[in-house]
Amino acid sequence: MKLDHDLINQLTLKEKAALVSGKDSWYTATIERLGLQPMMMSDGPSGLRKQVGTSEQTNINDSVEAVCFPASALTACSFDRERLNQLGEHLGIAAKAEKLGVLLGPGINLKRSPLAGRNFEYFSEDPYLVGELAAAYVKGVQAEGVGVSVKHFAANNREDQRFTSSSNIDERTLRELYLATFEKIVKQADPATIMCSYNEINGTLNSQNQRLLTKILRDEWGFKGLVMSDWGAVADHKAAIKAGLDLEMPGKGTESVDEIVAAVEDGSLSEVDLDRAVSRVLKMIEKWQPDDADQSGSYDMNEQHEFARKLATDSFVLLKNEHHVLPVNEGEKLAVIGELAENPRYQGSGSSHVNAHHLVTPLAAINRARPDTTYKAGYSLATDDINAKSVAEAVSAAKLADKVIIFAGYPERMESEGFDKTSIDLPTNQNQLIDAVSQVNDQVIVVLQNGSAVRTPWIDKVAATLETYLAGEAVGEATWDVLSGKVNPSGKLAETFPLRLEDTPSYLTFDADPDEENYREGLFMGYRYYDKKKQPVQFPFGFGLSYTTFKYDDLQLKVGADHVSGSLRVTNTGSRPGAEAVQIYVGNRTSRIEKPVKTLANFVKVSLAAGEEKVVTFDLDQRAFSWYNPKAANWQLDNGAYEILVGSSSADIRLNKMIELNWTPERPIKVDQRTYIGDLIKQDKFAEAVKQAGLSDIFSKLADDDDPTAKMFQNMPLRAATTMGVSPEKINKLIEIMNN
Repeated sequence: MKLDHDLINQLTLKEKAALVSGKDSWYTATIERLGLQPMMMSDGPSGLRKQVGTSEQTNINDSVEAVCFPASALTACSFDRERLNQLGEHLGIAAKAEKLGVLLGPGINLKRSPLAGRNFEYFSEDPYLVGELAAAYVKGVQAEGVGVSVKHFAANNREDQRFTSSSNIDERTLRELYLATFEKIVKQADPATIMCSYNEINGTLNSQNQRLLTKILRDEWGFKGLVMSDWGAVADHKAAIKAGLDLEMPGKGTESVDEIVAAVEDGSLSEVDLDRAVSRVLKMIEKWQPDDADQSGSYDMNEQHEFARKLATDSFVLLKNEHHVLPVNEGEKLAVIGELAENPRYQGSGSSHVNAHHLVTPLAAINRARPDTTYKAGYSLATDDINAKSVAEAVSAAKLADKVIIFAGYPERMESEGFDKTSIDLPTNQNQLIDAVSQVNDQVIVVLQNGSAVRTPWIDKVAATLETYLAGEAVGEATWDVLSGKVNPSGKLAETFPLRLEDTPSYLTFDADPDEENYREGLFMGYRYYDKKKQPVQFPFGFGLSYTTFKYDDLQLKVGADHVSGSLRVTNTGSRPGAEAVQIYVGNRTSRIEKPVKTLANFVKVSLAAGEEKVVTFDLDQRAFSWYNPKAANWQLDNGAYEILVGSSSADIRLNKMIELNWTPERPIKVDQRTYIGDLIKQDKFAEAVKQAGLSDIFSKLADDDDPTAKMFQNMPLRAATTMGVSPEKINKLIEIMNN
């Protein structure tokens, strides 16, 4: 739909006010006299939730039938940009067929705590991984002519009191972690819209946070699209428009219109600010309104189902496989235990819920392949209570089986949008069942269905564990594909699995205060914390096994004018074809700041036949070596030593090399009374300066790093040199000489 760019001048004040609020829950406003039709948007990070019926209906079952793809918690484990781009394309095709203008997703907030109730909808604890995968997703959706709304901007990392709590974060942490994902997507993928979150940041509500919505998002990053609110996030519509919010969702009907008209008329909101928001709404509609001429309205759901199956199998993470118990072999008698096999948890709850096209349960898929399989529920998803009879039946079945497959995970009642968890333990009846069965059969395989990290106290008692997260409607087929060996698992954990909740970085502060969420762990979130603390974990970030093995060697690095290029050889040393996600980390060994041991800076997924080897190449740009300097309000890259580490996980580093960077012009150090003597000694002109100042006798004695007294004086500022008998006049003379 082509809009007249002078249209804004034809609008009445009341019509402008209508356009900056949704007509209802899903549509933009209609201006009949000017032929401006409403544009529809819909939830859909992992499948469409286009509502049918009236807009007032909110029942999740009143949505169109659509393919339910794996949740982002699982797809992130693919470490595969191409797969995420294809997911975006499939979602875009479906949305286009349903005449949607904007798809509300992806959700890209970081997994600061495993207790956060919406973690299933988010990708990872690492901002680089999130940014790369989500940018690929966004490009895929928008290539099909459908816009996205990247959410939730920003620092929306808990659900309890999400409408009012303040995420209190220092500037470095905010920039390097929680804003970095959005920045990458804005600059790389040009999303149609950004959705601001409910919470405050450092005391300012995000929907009316001008620094966030205008100065950072638009002025710094160059965002050209529209900013909409999360549903119900606007507390003061007038203040929100001033700050840079363009579209309130959903609209409040005549109340939304009247409050904006009144604000303009009484001068508390300028019409210039209103026109700015209106123009962005009109531009969104012009670019993303579905083409009325396209009447197809259909797409191949069966093909999309098969893609969902493939995406899940490429993302499943094999956590344990003792004595190669997996894959299961032909002729082995199987016992399947756990209600989740029959009633799987395959998608998230809340706004991401999909009316699935064709659910295939794990039990159905296994029975289709192995009709003689025994099944026992073992526990009830409705309660944590232990049913002794159900456990006894499961134990009896396990005794007669060659191998036992136990399905375990978080029931829907434990994990949903709208509230946070209080534990990362499975229900008591599931843990007890796993213990009981593992006592009578040493070939137990646990298949997990969960939206976020889970504690595994039974891990040493079972032979294998497969993490499937929330795998979408093809959960059954995908699970059997991997268990049977049809597909070799290649997923890697996109979050750390701790040994205990008490070990997590935000344990002391998460949900501790209903009003203030204090990010006291700062930069040390996820693997950054566990690395620095040398804290043992159950499974590290980036971890995942395979049915084959891989060898890394021959790391080569070349420092260019503005980037580092690298290569290494990866060899499949096993007997099966497989894929490996090679992870490249950077360790800053130069900057005198708080910093992690290493951070993910690139990754490459490579597929290899048995015995095959390939050379993997990668590039590291300047941002990979930079840190955000709040004092300078900019990114800073320091010359010096950096370590490049290549591994199969954050804890399994196979290759590493040091490089020296000299990309930044030397910044002269301004010497003053606060400058430390130890820092002065390192400067080339220091010796000549102390000679001119007549201080050689005193300062020459301080260069010996083996002398405790010398080291003590090195750790003093110049102003304290008076304690060594240096007069204030000579200190000032030395400062003058050094600065000139």
